[in-house]
Amino acid sequence: MKILVIGGGNMGLTYAQSFLRSHISVKEDMMILEKSPEKASMLAKKDIGTVYGKAEDCLHKADIIILAVKPQDTPDLFETLRPHIDKQQVFLSIMAGVKIETICKSLGVEKVIRAMPNLPAQIGMGMTAFTSSEAVTRIELVMVQNLINTTGKTVYVETEHAIDAATAISGSGPAYVFYFMGAMMESAKKMGFTKSQSELLVAQTFKGAVDLYSKSSLDAQDWIDRVASKGGTTEAALASFIKNKVHDDILEGAEAALKRAIELGNK
Repeated sequence: MKILVIGGGNMGLTYAQSFLRSHISVKEDMMILEKSPEKASMLAKKDIGTVYGKAEDCLHKADIIILAVKPQDTPDLFETLRPHIDKQQVFLSIMAGVKIETICKSLGVEKVIRAMPNLPAQIGMGMTAFTSSEAVTRIELVMVQNLINTTGKTVYVETEHAIDAATAISGSGPAYVFYFMGAMMESAKKMGFTKSQSELLVAQTFKGAVDLYSKSSLDAQDWIDRVASKGGTTEAALASFIKNKVHDDILEGAEAALKRAIELGNK
């Protein structure tokens, strides 16, 4: 199975390295198309497959083609790719907001899988939601899922609206976590901790809380109830969050991200 990754940025590189690290592919079957000579040179030194600068030199060789470029670059990219495409090739797109219908019409293809990964995929702890066009066979879908499973967890969704929703939750979600972590670190420093102490306190607290949640059947509110004793410190903090409508702000933020994802898809 020959794999071509178009775009040698963070996610394109993450996929190539994950496929090889998990032994689901070998470097002889891996290809990367990167238009930037400087970036192509850097990728070549990593020895993760053959690096190309032109679509006509590699596109026809691929069974699976991964579109890992910025959404705003798609018009020029589609024009470059279309003359060299075989309709039997399977396309996996991780371009935020770019619809399956747009890809099919722009490239003249039928087999398209659209996925939304997130940043922790870089360390094999990612969360990816994906869906597909009707022309993709079950075997092809399983084959692609096996590939993206190398970067973490996956969930198949029935509609593209769910991909936009996943963009707002798991795609953008790591930034929400980092935002909250940053605020807690700032608070810790104001309380007298050093920068390194603040980072350790907050990072380990988040990691421990997530691991605890993942290894139990309790929901988030159950765990809150276990931590917050009546009249205690946690209850005081939660009362402040409720008073300042932090919960509502988080909901509104996620809705804003969803709205933007839909707007990007309609352009």
